[in-house]
Parts: sequence; structure tokens; C-alpha cells
Amino acid sequence: MIRVTRAAATAAALLALAAVSPGPAYTAQPAPGEPPTTSPGSLYGGVALPEGWTVTGAGAGRQLVWTSPGPVPMGDARVEFHADDRLIGRPVPRPDGRTFRLTLGATRLDEGTRLSVTAGGRRLDAAAPGSAARALPAAPAALPETPLPANAVDPGTPGRYRTVSGSYDLDSVRLPGYPEPIEMRAVVVGPADAPGKRPVALFLHGRHATCYVPGTDEMNGAWPCAEGTRPLPSHEGYLRAQRLLASQGYVTFSISANGVNGQDHSVEDAGAQARSSLVRLHLARWADWSAHRATAPAAVRATSPADLSRVLLVGHSRGGEGVNRAAVDSLTPPPADQDGYRGPVRWRIRGTVPIGPTIFGRNPAPDVPSMTILPGCDGDVFDLQGQNLVDGTRGVSRGAALHSAVYVVGANHNYFNSEWTPGQAKAAAFDDFSSDDGTDPVCSPGTATRLTAAQQQAAGATYIAAAARLFVGGDDRVRPLLDGTGRRAPSAGPARVLTHAVGGHRTPAFLPDSSVAVSGSGRLCAQVDADATRSCLSPEAGGRSPHFASWESSTEPGRDAVALEWTAPGSPATVRAARPVSLAGSNALALRLIVPPGSTGTTLDVAVTDSSGRRATLGRTRVDGLPGTERTASYWAREVRVPLSAAARAGLDLKRITTLELTPGGGTGRAWLMDAWGWRPGTPAVRPAALARVDIGRLTVKEGDSGVRTYRVPVRVSGHGSGQVRLFVPRPDTGDVTSRLVTVRPGRHDIDIPVEVRGNTRHGHELRHDAYAKAVRGTVIGSHRGGVTALDDDAMPTVTLTPVSDDVTEGARLSWRVSLSAAADIDVFGGVSFLPVAGGAELSTADVDPAWLEEQLGHVPDPAVPLSEAGKGGLGLGVTVPAGQTATEVGVPTVRDDAAEPTESLLAALTTYDGSWEPVPGPRFTGTVREAP
Repeated sequence: MIRVTRAAATAAALLALAAVSPGPAYTAQPAPGEPPTTSPGSLYGGVALPEGWTVTGAGAGRQLVWTSPGPVPMGDARVEFHADDRLIGRPVPRPDGRTFRLTLGATRLDEGTRLSVTAGGRRLDAAAPGSAARALPAAPAALPETPLPANAVDPGTPGRYRTVSGSYDLDSVRLPGYPEPIEMRAVVVGPADAPGKRPVALFLHGRHATCYVPGTDEMNGAWPCAEGTRPLPSHEGYLRAQRLLASQGYVTFSISANGVNGQDHSVEDAGAQARSSLVRLHLARWADWSAHRATAPAAVRATSPADLSRVLLVGHSRGGEGVNRAAVDSLTPPPADQDGYRGPVRWRIRGTVPIGPTIFGRNPAPDVPSMTILPGCDGDVFDLQGQNLVDGTRGVSRGAALHSAVYVVGANHNYFNSEWTPGQAKAAAFDDFSSDDGTDPVCSPGTATRLTAAQQQAAGATYIAAAARLFVGGDDRVRPLLDGTGRRAPSAGPARVLTHAVGGHRTPAFLPDSSVAVSGSGRLCAQVDADATRSCLSPEAGGRSPHFASWESSTEPGRDAVALEWTAPGSPATVRAARPVSLAGSNALALRLIVPPGSTGTTLDVAVTDSSGRRATLGRTRVDGLPGTERTASYWAREVRVPLSAAARAGLDLKRITTLELTPGGGTGRAWLMDAWGWRPGTPAVRPAALARVDIGRLTVKEGDSGVRTYRVPVRVSGHGSGQVRLFVPRPDTGDVTSRLVTVRPGRHDIDIPVEVRGNTRHGHELRHDAYAKAVRGTVIGSHRGGVTALDDDAMPTVTLTPVSDDVTEGARLSWRVSLSAAADIDVFGGVSFLPVAGGAELSTADVDPAWLEEQLGHVPDPAVPLSEAGKGGLGLGVTVPAGQTATEVGVPTVRDDAAEPTESLLAALTTYDGSWEPVPGPRFTGTVREAP
């Protein structure tokens, strides 16, 4: 990471203002009277800023700015700024695609704090590891895995129906929080001759560029599209999957969401609610057309009629989070003022298929079956956080809905959409997996494990059809493709596809949490924890785990696993449940086990003990790691099953199992147990439970001139029944997070977060008091994050400059006093820039103290140059009036020499900033240095 140096302490310690132009990406040279833009990695006004970083603005508008050396493609993962291991905020991108700005409020950093920029867990401000990615070590060595056996039925086989296609484009709609209207556009593919009403599949694309210039590589994220550009047709990118489903009798339509993509940077949930609203608005139109077919667009009338009681939602990237949210909102309506759809629910969602999804809210729909595709070479949602759509459902509701994770080795993020694929797209397209600094042995194109675009799209279409056939069609014969049984679909071609699942006919047995006791070669570890001694996977391990993807805070209580590490065979790890668990009625014990990527042949003997002390060894498992490098999230759990027949023969009471024992067979190794379940085949009917729903809103208030006012974070609890959530509350000044479990019930005010706002008449900063929540039991979360924002309503003091010693002999210090009309509650910064002198000799870098110059510029120019030409755009000095004070001095120390010189002078200008962090040119002033007698 980048570390802020001691010289940065004045400004960076408070993350306030270094005097720079507010738009460095757009201004090649500073305008007269403006301070020059800080050069990356240089010193400016005594403040050292890390490579690519600046701070700008004043008061409530001051911002931390990071500028990338090149454009950052518009994608689905959110760009985040971190200080050490703490998330400090999510910046807003500028249209240039390189500049990202974060309003700072009360954020503070200490000297030595490390700054970093990430997206989906991937560093953006540092090169990928090494000149070439390191494949993770393979140990212990064994023969590679043999191909999985073919499944009894292949869902990728085209059906018997003739397909037709078309499109519709309706009037745009308004959604809360979005200034511009959102399009209502879709491409329809369906069967032309299928009998009766047909099941429905809706597709929603993710966040990509919104507009493009035909015939060029130019794309942008604007909305609406400007003259000369066209909307990028992302919604046309799933035609292969649509045609396959249509041939099998499904009416499919893929909707456009460019209007959301172009505006979701300004909303707290990154567009999840808007995408849900858009999905349900389209479903409502289809419900209307189903009832009154003559009113439907021609493309809809050309297909067989739709059955809205059998709906599958397919979403890619942020579209995956959108369809998950639509499933939640269809069962438990969101608050009306947040929702763009307010009508009745006239459809039933039978399942969802998120593809490489985001899940910023960590709020999966527990009672709607899902199949989440995880691309092994995803270069956008790099941390594969969509795994939480599986893991995050455990224990929340009844557990009958099957939630499957489908890991596709060698697939990237973009190529599931043909309009994001080079050679297929109408606009410019790119491979999101980056290996610019070397060849990645797993994911670079041309390697044995990397899929071509056609292979990836075939695998995607096949597994989408598998989910439709299981969730909507109820065909249990395809379940082994999705639930960890270990079967392959021939239509997926050479793609290596691995699966595991929770829910379905699984009985919870050993789910690691603080209630279990772990001993021997194992330890209970935290999936997300800044403490390396508690964490399951240290950063030094190389690579990442989708199961351990971080969320809003660097430490997240309630997410645990069991870490095993051994140096000799026969070193058992024992997991003891807090109370006996039942495996009665189960055929096998199913374990989700992680081993290091690239490793093969890890064996573990599995044994259980009942409450009377009887013990039985169930069998030996072998677990192989996924192909992976430091660039991939390949610490992913494989599902293995051992029959329970040995326990029955040994006379164990399967209703009262207390202990799970895992004994390694190899000499040295590591593994992680995610969980263990009683398993039996079949897919149960899913009946959604009556759950309480929690939505956290945001209240924005003015601080006022005096007194203390207490506000409360707006929290709404709706739905039915009672349940439990985990509430997180970060401190606005330090970011330290406290969490607690809260039991909620509709109609009560169980979540009470008071916020005190102190009024004053002094200029200060905006103060954000945040809160966020996740479901634990019997609840769902809609809007997971909100809080109270207290706006500073006091004008910035007037800044004046007066000379202290502006006519000196060489060797003395030129100085001026910068004064405020009133003290402020924050440091007030300005900048002094040096301009060319119109007549006479200009003070040069040879005339000032070299140590001071080194501190300002990071070097001493050789040969000497005038001060107005020193550094990029000229030398500039940062000026700081500390909080609570009304004046400071800025000066230039000169040096005495023996050379005969004429009288020299300098011309400088003071710049301050208004409340919108725009520069306000101040007075120009001069200084004179005369020859010493």
C-alpha cells in the first residue's frame, strides 16, 4: 500500500486541503492566480502526497482525489478508498474515467496511514504482483482430477420449439433518486408455437458504459446519451441463452438499464433498489399484457403467452444484485418512497441466476432458490463477493430453498455478455482480466485453463438453462449439476464447472460460530478480521477466498470457519457443537472444504461421535484445490460427501451427534471447513417464510447555530414476525465500528440509533453518522445502509493577506500573514503560487534555502530556475490556518551568497476555495530581496 509520509502530516493527517486545482485531470496548466496542481509523489507547500493522490476543496466540500495513470473502465465493482484496513468511503468518478473524488467530512488519518484504492477487492493504485503472476504452490502432489461424469440429462440441448425475436421501447419512467428518466426497453425472444402459457425468464445486464460513438473506441457513462453517441446495447448481449431457453419453451426478455448505470454513482445502494424497481415495472407490464394480450407490443404478441406465476430472473454483475433485490422486494415490499414500483405483485419468482454478481448489501433472498455463477478469472468483481448469496442465507429462514454456487474455471466477467466481448460487440469491448505486467498461468488468453468467449458463453447458457429446468420446471434430474454432486453438462463443452450448495434437503449440522469448540489441529477463525491471528486467511497467503470477501468493515463478527493446519499425518481437528445435532434421515454428511489453490491430493478422514461417546469413522475424502494465482479468488470450498452408513452400523444415535473429527492423511497441509450438513437427494418445495424486513434510511439536517439536537437514524421494520439482525455503527471521526445483535418486530422501534448534532456559528465540515445492518435470523434486509448527515451551514471565513517582511536583504525570510475573519472548527487551507515577474530580476531557486526547497519540491533544480518555473507549473506553497486559530504565516527563506546580484523580486497569488470547492482567486502580492551590504 501507499504510506503517507511525515511531510504529509499537516494536511494528510486531517485529510483536509492541499492547495491544488479541483480538476487536475482537466487542467494541463494552472490558470493565472491559481495554485498549481500537485505533481504525483511530489511535495507541495510542505505536504507530501502519495503517487496519484491530491486533496482539494474547503470546508464541507473538501475532497480526497485519486487520479489513475490511465482510464479505469466503467464496471460493476465499486471503487473504494481505504486507510490501512479501514474503508473510508466510495468516491465519485469524473467523466474522464481517471479521476475519483471522495468528500471527506470528519475523516481523519494519522501520520503513517496507508492509502489504497480497490475495486471488488483488487488494488487499482498498485501493479499486480510481480512481473508475472505466481501460481500458488501445489502440495501435496497427486494425480490431477479426472473429468466429472456426465449428468443424466443435458439442459444445454436445444428444445423443439421454433423461436421468434423482437423488441419493445416504452415511455421512460422516473425512479426515486434519479434525476433523469430511465428507459423501458427490452429484446424479446420466445417460442412461436409452444402450447399454453409459457414460463418466463427475465435478463438484466450489469454496469457497463452507457453510450458509445459508432466506429470508434469511445465510450462513456453519461445519461442520457449526447448527440453523436448511441446507447450501448448491453441488453442484447444474452441472445445465446435467450434462444436456448426459447427453444425449450420459455418466453425471455432482456431489459436495458443504461439509465440506472449512468446515475447510480450518486445513490447509497449503488443502484440495487432502482434495478429492482425496473425489473418489477417490466414484470407488471407483462402481467398487464398477459391479461390483455391485444394491448401488448408486436414482439410480445409474436411469442407464446407468458405465465407470470413461473418466473426466472437472470442478472449479470450489478444486475445480479438487482434481480436478488427484486426477489426480496416481490416477497416483502420496500418503503413506497424508495420504490419506483408501487403496484400489486402479480408474478411469482421461482429462482434467480446471478452471474458474477455484486452484493454490496449482503442481503440475499433466503427463500428464493438461486444459482450464482462465479467466474474464476473475473477481473471486475475480483473478490467474487456473490458467494455471499449462498453463504449469507444460512440460518436466516427455513433453509428449504437451494442456493448453489457454480465456479467456472477460466471464465472472465465480461464475456457472458456478447456486447461486452471483443469481436462480437457493436461498441468497443475488452477482456476485464488484466495481465498487462506478465502472463498469468491460469487466466491469460491462450493458457490451458482460460476459456474462449464462445466456450464461456456456451457454459453460461447451459447452466442458466439448468437453473430454469430445476427452479421453474421442477426437474430434479438436473440438480446434480448444481448441488455439489459432481456432474458435468456436455453442452458446456470443455469448461470445468464445479459446484456446491446449501439449503435444499440439507440439515444443518456443524456451522462454525462462537458456540462451537474447536481443538487439535484446528482453530475457529474469523472470515473477515483485521487481526491476522484471528483471520482465516492472511494477506501473505497469496490469492483470495470468495467466502472471506470483506464488506463494510475490516472486522465482521458472526462470520466464522474452522482453519486446519498440520505438519504430520494423524493430527485430528475436532469440532464440538454446543448442543447435539441431528443427522437422522440423511444419507450422507456433506462438507464444504477449502484447500489451497493448486494443491492436489489432500485427504481427510471424517469421523463423528454421538452424545453417549460412540464414535464412527465415516470415510476418507480427497479434496483438490482450484487452479489459481495471486490474481484470482480461488480459495473456494469443494463439496465432499461421506455416507452415514458406517455410523448406523456402529449404533450411533444419529439424532444426537456432538462431534465432528477431521484427521489429515498427508504430512503437511492446510484446509478450512466452511460447514457440514446432513444431506439427502431431492429438491423440496419452497414455501417462503413470513420474515421481518429492515430498511435503513438517511436523514440530512443542518447543524444550526446553537444548542444540541438529537436526531435518530430512520429505520423502518415491515413484514411479519420477529427476527434478528446484526447492526453496525461506525464512529464518524475514526471509523471504528461497534456491532450488536438486535431483535426486531414490525411496528416496534427496536433499532434506536440516536445522533447528537451540535449547532455553532463556526465554519466546519459535514458530519456523517452511518449505520448498516445484515440479516441473522428471521429477517431480510432491503436498504442496508443509512444514517444522519449533519450539514455545515456556516460560511467559510474571509481570508486576507498582509505583509510581515516583504522587503528584506538576502539571508532573511520573506513572510506574510494569512488571516481569517473568524476562527473555524477545521483547518482552513489555501495556496500561494508564484508567477513570472513582469520587470527586473526574479528570485530563483538558487536564492532560497535548499533544505526548504527540497521539502517543497522533493528536489533542488539544477541548474537554478526562477521560482515561477520550479516544479510542474511553478512552485506552490500550501497555507494552513489551524482549527480554532485565526492566522498563520507563510514565508520564503532566502540565503546569502557572495555573488554580486541586482535586487530580485517575486510575484505571488493567494487562492482560496468556496463552499463548492471551486477556486477563488485572491490578492496578488510581491516580495523584494536586496543585496546584503
